[in-house]
Amino acid sequence: MNTRSLTEHSPDYHERAVFPQGYTCASRNVGLKPEAKDLSVFLSSVPAEAAAVFTRNRFPGAPVILGRETIRRGRLQAIVVNSKVSNVGTGEQGLLNARRMTVAAAAELGVRADEVLVSSTGVIGKQLPIDLIERGMVGIANELQSDPLVGAEGIMTTDTFPKAFSARVGNAVITWIAKGAGMIEPNMATMLSWIFTDAKIEAATLDRLLREAVDVSFNMLSVDTDTSTSDTCAILANGLAGEVDEAEFARVLRAGSIRMAETIAHDGEGATKLLRATVEGAATRDQARTAARAIINSPLIKTMAFGADPNVGRVLMAVGKCFDVEQDPALTEVLINGIRVFGDGSRPDYDEAALRVLLAGDPVEIHVALGKGDHSATAFGCDLTHGYIDENAAYYSS
Repeated sequence: MNTRSLTEHSPDYHERAVFPQGYTCASRNVGLKPEAKDLSVFLSSVPAEAAAVFTRNRFPGAPVILGRETIRRGRLQAIVVNSKVSNVGTGEQGLLNARRMTVAAAAELGVRADEVLVSSTGVIGKQLPIDLIERGMVGIANELQSDPLVGAEGIMTTDTFPKAFSARVGNAVITWIAKGAGMIEPNMATMLSWIFTDAKIEAATLDRLLREAVDVSFNMLSVDTDTSTSDTCAILANGLAGEVDEAEFARVLRAGSIRMAETIAHDGEGATKLLRATVEGAATRDQARTAARAIINSPLIKTMAFGADPNVGRVLMAVGKCFDVEQDPALTEVLINGIRVFGDGSRPDYDEAALRVLLAGDPVEIHVALGKGDHSATAFGCDLTHGYIDENAAYYSS
């Protein structure tokens, strides 16, 4: 069984996140939260080629509805995002408020309103306090700076730390920024995630490369099986570094997106460890993805990981309940953190005490070989702890 991580051959990541040429950001408190930062803006010095993917949830937020319209031109120059209130389930007034948010950002940053992508995250069903945002936007252009973590701080909800990193590809740089801790099982992208590059790439190519990267990263991520109403992932390419090798750009984009997916999983609400599940030997690609997600999403496996309880029966259950996945117990092999716990139709002898020690660490890796074909998939998630319940039992008031 191949137990190598998809993140091998790691890109040339910077020790601390930096922006590509031409990008700046700022964040501040505008009154949505009592004290913490709750509004961020990201700006390219020139209009950028752009692509984006959005949630497939049937109750999309007003920013998603507007964003689908905005991205049709394939050009963006700025992103504005607020936390605390998601502007979801707010009807026509919510859409009007989203448009006012783009206009306010455009006026402050000196860009076109139809080249501003707006996002909101937080509580569902509350009207966006747009007056606070419009007033709070004034003067934020004077605070623009080159540290991506500054922008990441303003988009946090239940995140425990800001998420941003960058990598070099040829003469260009790619920077990933995201937020996300709960209500996470994307069906196109992730929570809120933005990718910035100074590579010169046209919008149509960006769209294809983004979707390919999302497919193996954010679309294989799940914290709690719940697809958010606000999920957005966008990429901007302002071209200031010139052209790059497309294949190398695609490789780094894919690897960095997987890294960000794992970073988000590791910071899942209440999480104490990353959970990574790889299914190999599936008859089809879709079957591999289905089985890998089933492992990640199983509450019993999540609690097994949290309690460091090497219960192989839970893995067999999670895979076995995938009725559309071809499998045969006699051909199936299971490894947990590198220790073979099932094979040839039965449980082999293994050192359970040693496995408990490994499960107490981080990450927890589960590998399943089905012996039915050549297809594989890896999914990313986290353990399920008391902290998840505590966080979500009082989320509305948090």
